[in-house]
Amino acid sequence: MASAIQKIKLSPSRDIPFNKLVLSQSNVRRVKAGVSIEQLAESIAQRTLLQSLSVRAVVGANGTETGMFEVPAGGRRYRALELLVKQKRMAKTQAVPCVVRDGGVAEDDSLAENDERIGLHPLDQFRAFQILRDGGMSEEEIAARHFVAPTIVKQRLRLASVSPKLHDVYADDGMTLEQLMAFAVTGDHARQEQVWDNVSRSQNDEPYQIRRMLTEHTVRASDRRAQFVGLDAFEQAGGIVLRDLFQHDDGGWLQDVVLLERLVTERLKAEAETIAAEGWKWISVATEFSYGHTQGLREIEGKPIDLSPEEQATIDALNAEQAKLETDYQDADELPGEVDQRLGEIEAALAAFEDRPMLYDPTEIARAGVFISIDSEGRLSVDRGYVRPEDEPPAGDLDVGQGADASSTEGQEGGPSMQRAVIAVAGGAADAEEDDEDAAKPLPDRLITELTAYRTLALRDALAENPAVAFQAVLHNFVLTVFYRFASSGSCLEIGLRTPTFPAQAPGLRESVSAKAVEARHEAWKARLPKSESDLWDALTALDGGAQTSLFAHCASFAVNAVYEPANRYNQSRVSAHGVSTRLDQADVLARAVGLDMVQAGWRPTVDNYLGRVTKPRILEAVREAKGESSVQLIDHLKKADMAKEAERLLDGSGWLPEPLRLVDPDAAPVGQEGEAGALPEFLADEEDQEKVSDEDAQQLDAAE
Repeated sequence: MASAIQKIKLSPSRDIPFNKLVLSQSNVRRVKAGVSIEQLAESIAQRTLLQSLSVRAVVGANGTETGMFEVPAGGRRYRALELLVKQKRMAKTQAVPCVVRDGGVAEDDSLAENDERIGLHPLDQFRAFQILRDGGMSEEEIAARHFVAPTIVKQRLRLASVSPKLHDVYADDGMTLEQLMAFAVTGDHARQEQVWDNVSRSQNDEPYQIRRMLTEHTVRASDRRAQFVGLDAFEQAGGIVLRDLFQHDDGGWLQDVVLLERLVTERLKAEAETIAAEGWKWISVATEFSYGHTQGLREIEGKPIDLSPEEQATIDALNAEQAKLETDYQDADELPGEVDQRLGEIEAALAAFEDRPMLYDPTEIARAGVFISIDSEGRLSVDRGYVRPEDEPPAGDLDVGQGADASSTEGQEGGPSMQRAVIAVAGGAADAEEDDEDAAKPLPDRLITELTAYRTLALRDALAENPAVAFQAVLHNFVLTVFYRFASSGSCLEIGLRTPTFPAQAPGLRESVSAKAVEARHEAWKARLPKSESDLWDALTALDGGAQTSLFAHCASFAVNAVYEPANRYNQSRVSAHGVSTRLDQADVLARAVGLDMVQAGWRPTVDNYLGRVTKPRILEAVREAKGESSVQLIDHLKKADMAKEAERLLDGSGWLPEPLRLVDPDAAPVGQEGEAGALPEFLADEEDQEKVSDEDAQQLDAAE
């Protein structure tokens, strides 16, 4: 007959006065970790003791109990109670719930208690915080009761708001905490689940990729439109701003792009209505105008409004304060924070005084217009005083623009012939055509035009900085006209300086490094030259040789046209029927002469200016050239839109350039077998050539696999 199973007998529990307890030397915990004794004492004060102490009776030399008990397991709780007694927040005779042990080894008890303790799964903590929040506790109260910063509570509550389906995946170790954090950027559970389904199947599940997919149809808070409208106004209009609580998000993402565009347009139109009261004939409104939008328009002259005595006194005081601070800290290795901040405030205040309102002749106002847009920092940009050719006065009329002084303000508020300005709001650029993602088609003509517009602007800037080359370039033009029949421009005696326009506006061209450099140089010369052309000859004569050559180079640079133009007689081929090289070939010569480097000129491949405009094979080829085959394998499985965005990240800082922006080396060996003609550049190859290239690439990839 089988013996009966011995029943387990638990150690008895009893309440023991605190002054009868002592800390045991058998406690195995030596290293401090986790919640501090002070924090634990506060927790006990709030909630009382949640876990009993494990104690053993202290036995005297004769083997009898002394009435004292040692604590081998629960030492931190003992020290927290001891602290409360010292603080006189608890009586030293307070009864403490204890489990009394009389068998085994004290050290074994202490070790087992710590080994068998399992901390909460993070998800349980997130949900517990949510329960407390739903129960009426504020985030600050939760933080205070659990000894964490309020920011931590906000983060954990955000994680608790992620889709329950993703919580289950996380609980089953199907995703990492970092991935769960990435999903917390949006509260849209359906979108979270959709993105997880996509990334989990494609293995393209890095946290940064999850964040990018969740925010791909949003606008960054740093975008000029968002800065112009303001996040508060956007949210008040019902817009939602997505925020990432786990890493720097540059202000977040604005979710409703249509709403943002509407708010931008409404505010720009409101500003235009206010400015229309000044009497202008027309006002053109756009988020951003293209580079060279004022070309062909006459800019009327205005006079800054005189400073009032109070304003002049303020300027003098600011200048004096600035000079004193600079003198006081001229020997300091580093300016104190408050001094540096004050100097910045002074500079901003002085700059505001320099940007004075202008007074214009009322007659000129009646025929001129205004451009209203948003600058790169999100501020309102108002550019007044441009006359279109069709609005110029008849040749017999008196000259205008000579009476813009303080007395001419009469009529600027209205006048007898007050007109209502025609306000035109410019629309966005047309979307690029969809490319066939299955074949490496030649680059679209419009894209080549945009890329070469960047190159033309950079070449103008480089030529203006190199007077020797500029002189030779213009001399070359003269000699071609005089001595070479087929190079003649059609005029046997005259060569006029014509500034070519850009047939297609490249994204960001107006704010490129080259555009800003050209504009700054032009404004500097404009301020230096006389207002009246009748005084120009004497002014040029007064310039020294260096200044003359610099001005010559600057003017010559405006004639540069290296823009590819489809269906243009200059671009039918690289060589004309008479064997004369085209202007694009001459642009290459000029680019080599000035050492043009489009990377230094600020161009880098982005989704907008290249990667989103070409086929998938071209995207992969760009990454392959810049980063190698291993980088290609990171993105070759992605859809085109995702591939373009990842390629932008991979190519950042690589210095890679598409063919139309590269510096052509005439001495480079042609591509192909010895004795065979080199292949055409990719951007000039036809579709049949491109298919051959794609087939060769596919064969190489198959062989590599």
